[in-house]
Amino acid sequence: MENVLILGTGCAGLTAAIYTARANLQPLVIEGVQPGGQLTTTSEVENFPGFPEGIDGFELMDRLRKQATRFGTRFESDLIDRVELNGPVKYLHSATKRYETKALIVATGASPRMIGVPGEMEMFGGNGVTTCATCDGAFYRGMEVAVVGGGDSACEEALFLTRFCTKIHLIHRRDELRASGIMAKRVLENPKIQPVWDTVVERVLADGEGRVRGLALKHRITGAASELAVKGVFVAIGHQPNTGPFTGALPLDELGYFITEDQSQVRTKLPGVFVAGDCADHVFRQAITAAGMGCQAAIEAERWLAEHE
Repeated sequence: MENVLILGTGCAGLTAAIYTARANLQPLVIEGVQPGGQLTTTSEVENFPGFPEGIDGFELMDRLRKQATRFGTRFESDLIDRVELNGPVKYLHSATKRYETKALIVATGASPRMIGVPGEMEMFGGNGVTTCATCDGAFYRGMEVAVVGGGDSACEEALFLTRFCTKIHLIHRRDELRASGIMAKRVLENPKIQPVWDTVVERVLADGEGRVRGLALKHRITGAASELAVKGVFVAIGHQPNTGPFTGALPLDELGYFITEDQSQVRTKLPGVFVAGDCADHVFRQAITAAGMGCQAAIEAERWLAEHE
């Protein structure tokens, strides 16, 4: 029987581990298919406090893990596919094992939806393909870039990039944006943003050093092929929260994100079950906000355990 079990080893999960371990709760952390979370795919992080020169994403997560280990956190690699969360003991099942815990912190994150074309994953995370303008936009100062998508997220990315980039090509498969009216108006009126309508990406093109040099495009109606020279590609077609095993066990919104209790970012309707990070946050999706939620969840779990001894 664990005092507290944490699912996920991104910023939220590891911060929760640091706090619960320092509270002498001896947490067990289950890491899934991507130890360290999304940040391990980022070559340089410049907006995490405390690193004036920036830090490699993998190194940052490795430091967080070592910090959690120092205070007694234990790690196990497994995939949870079924949960039983009602009652004082929470049961989590993988293909080969059952875990029992008094308190549970779910920090399973969210996975960005990708286009699924050749070259995309080869250049993802440091070589020109990214899913976060807030994280990586400043690296493309003075360059032309492309944003792929047509919803509010894509429009927000494009508008943010106008602070740095000379031109933003907004590539959308339809002939009008799906974004809210006011967001679409801002995009269409911005002289730095050039919509590319009825067009899909066929391939991400690399230069001799394996970095993005452009996109191979196809017009969806005419079938005409073209190339677009850009230095960066921002994929903004949404995220998929990693909440599948909790369907039916915890409240999820229409997009699959956890729904928390009123006046809390981390408490759920089930006593002793808390959530943190991108699996419960579709607004900010930043490393520092995920860490903050991990801290909140850990303190809430510590207090809940103290009240229910």
